[in-house]
Amino acid sequence: MSLKTKLLLAQAPLGISLLLIVWIAISTVSRLGEHSRGILKDNFQSVLAAQRMMESIERLDRVPLFLITGRRAEGLAMASEHHPRFEAQLRIEEGNLTEPGEAEAAQELRRCWTEYEEVFTRSLSSPKGLPEEVYRKLEPRFRAVKGAARKILEINQDAMVHRDRVAQLSARRLNTALGGVALLALSLGVIGAVWLTRRLLVPLSSLVTAVRRIGERDLMMRTAVLSDDEIGELAREFNQMADRLAEYERSATGKLLQAQRATQAAIDSIPYPVLVLGVDRTVISVNESGRSLLKINDVKSDENPLTRLEPELRDVIEKARDHVASGKGPYIPPGFEVAVRVAAPREDRYLLARGTPLYAQNGSITGVTVVLQDVTRLRRFHELKDDLVATVAHEFRTPLTSLHMAIHLCVEEKVGPLTEKQLDLLHAARQDCERLQGIVDDLLELARLHSGKAPFDREPHDPRSLVDGVLEAHRNVAADKGIVLEQDVAEPLPRVLVVRDSILRVFSNLVTNGLRHTRPGGTVRILAREEGVMVRFEVTDTGEGIAPEYQKRIFERFFRVPGQTTEGAGLGLAIAREIVTRHGGTIGVESEVGQGSCFFFTIPSVASDVEAGSEAG
Repeated sequence: MSLKTKLLLAQAPLGISLLLIVWIAISTVSRLGEHSRGILKDNFQSVLAAQRMMESIERLDRVPLFLITGRRAEGLAMASEHHPRFEAQLRIEEGNLTEPGEAEAAQELRRCWTEYEEVFTRSLSSPKGLPEEVYRKLEPRFRAVKGAARKILEINQDAMVHRDRVAQLSARRLNTALGGVALLALSLGVIGAVWLTRRLLVPLSSLVTAVRRIGERDLMMRTAVLSDDEIGELAREFNQMADRLAEYERSATGKLLQAQRATQAAIDSIPYPVLVLGVDRTVISVNESGRSLLKINDVKSDENPLTRLEPELRDVIEKARDHVASGKGPYIPPGFEVAVRVAAPREDRYLLARGTPLYAQNGSITGVTVVLQDVTRLRRFHELKDDLVATVAHEFRTPLTSLHMAIHLCVEEKVGPLTEKQLDLLHAARQDCERLQGIVDDLLELARLHSGKAPFDREPHDPRSLVDGVLEAHRNVAADKGIVLEQDVAEPLPRVLVVRDSILRVFSNLVTNGLRHTRPGGTVRILAREEGVMVRFEVTDTGEGIAPEYQKRIFERFFRVPGQTTEGAGLGLAIAREIVTRHGGTIGVESEVGQGSCFFFTIPSVASDVEAGSEAG
């Protein structure tokens, strides 16, 4: 008998019991449903009609009082409302006679109502008040009508109570039946499980012992085949696997150890720290440079070695690992500015993290290799280049200002008259001076931002006020070029903590870029919406778009897309990136050639800043 058959036979009592429980439950629920429908269909309608008739007859009983007191108009209005209402509810009751004695009660109610109606109608026809003898005749008839309606109400309420008791009795029977069947199913299931366990325990115990011995590298261990079912087949396959493992061990162990030593030697020869991390955040291996510089000695200890690193360095390593482990491909740092400072015996070092995935044979990611490249010298050269650019720009500023002023005085003919051609040349020179002045200002601003010396006093601002401010500043330029400026700001949006002038400069650079690359008749749109704990701003245009190979470099300094003839030194987007990054956000571009571009950036909201502060506290 196969293991599948044994398992099915063991589960058969449970299956039969389950079917029985389902049948009992369905039949009982159907009966309960019938009782509920009976209550709603047969009795509730009559109860509602009786209550409404009692309410109407009480209102009609007030009409004579209105007539006696001289409030005839109010009495007639009340009579015209409740007289037909009583008649309508009485017809409903006469059409829903479902309980014993209800038909007789309805006939009695009709008779009392007819008598009351005759006297009541005659009382309304009296032009002057209501005679006292007529009111005395109405009183007993009113009580008779109300009593007859109350009797109908009691008949149906008693029926509802009876049906509710029947439903409760059925529910108790269902609970008893289900409990008995469940107890029976449990008993049969336990008996079947004990029987099956006893039949399977001996070969499984032998197989478990063999697996444990194989895991302990005892490749000569074999298990006995005690049955012909699937467990016996598994035991035979296990013995064959053990034979193949033993043969493989004899043939491949030497080569494997040699390859492992060569690989470890190659990794140790790399002068930069190299960490091999698992997708479960464990440290698998570290090269010699990593052990000496990062003070990581034992990667096999229970404590994760990364927890002993400085928080800034640990965050960079985890960022690279999470990026690769999430399937986004290799992690490439954006630039030297994200290098992490690490204390070293002679001088501090700056490390730049790069991550690459380790793949299994099926293509899944099994680990991440993080290389901490030493960029100390490159960073120093980068800083020297920035300092040189800032110094040159600063030295240019004074003579450039003097040159601009001299040209301006000549254009204004403060030093004598000029010919038309001379004026044209001076106008062109003044425009070039202004353009060069803008480049110098951008270089100085970029140097200030990169050095961290620029003021950074953030204040909460409404995103809509920021969008309105940049639209107002560029509306005339857009109108002169025949370009439509639009906005789409979601409501409500949380406030953002920003340096207002800096963020407006980001907006200005992006909008100016959009206006520069959009033809007349096009559109530049500013959007704002909430994105988690961030607020996302977008500046879209209908220009010529950016080719994919240039989109990653568009925020680099002095970079301009080849073939474009528009003005600009390629600094505006670099400044925008520096400002957004300093605010804790991200900036990017989405574009297709011929379909326009969408420049976007995110800024943390005030709520996210408060949460971060509370967590730090």
